[in-house]
Amino acid sequence: MSLIDFSKSSLALSAASVAFNPIFWNLAARAEYHTKVLTKLAGGNRKYGCYGLAFTIFSLGILRDVLYERALRDQPTWQMPAGHDHYYSLAIKAAAVLAFAYGNLLVVTSMWALGVTGTYLGDYFGILMDARVTGFPFNVTDNPMYHGSTLSFLGTALWFGKPAGLALTATVAVMYKLALRFEEPFTAEIYAKRDRDASKRE
Repeated sequence: MSLIDFSKSSLALSAASVAFNPIFWNLAARAEYHTKVLTKLAGGNRKYGCYGLAFTIFSLGILRDVLYERALRDQPTWQMPAGHDHYYSLAIKAAAVLAFAYGNLLVVTSMWALGVTGTYLGDYFGILMDARVTGFPFNVTDNPMYHGSTLSFLGTALWFGKPAGLALTATVAVMYKLALRFEEPFTAEIYAKRDRDASKRE
């Protein structure tokens, strides 16, 4: 039996959603930065524009998670080695719980530390933070939202024993890695420009 059933449309839909989300929010944020399109749609209020993007990104995240769960249901479950079923199962379940719990801890605490606009690309709307957040979870990883989300996908795949889930988790990790190549230098330049402008006014 194949470990991954590539004939299932639910697998393709899940992978497409995983790929689409970071592409969408990067394109939407860049469009806002250059044209203020979302601010204009929000009646000129950049905070409302950011809230609208936040709602859209959050909703797409929920849809992505639903599609992931449905894809896993359609996929084969790996078989434990004969004679070691109980111990392997317990170890994998424990790893699943730890990955999912720690992943969600990273996501929730980073959202708490950043707030809505800090989490959902407020920088591109001109809503800048006064200083870099350095407390937990940012003292553990520079990108807790992305790492936490990846760990949550991994934990779910391990819990249900789905090799396809591991493949989709790898897709999540790759897409976030690619997203960071676009986001980090651009965001850094936004703050560098603010500092340069402040220096000129002094």
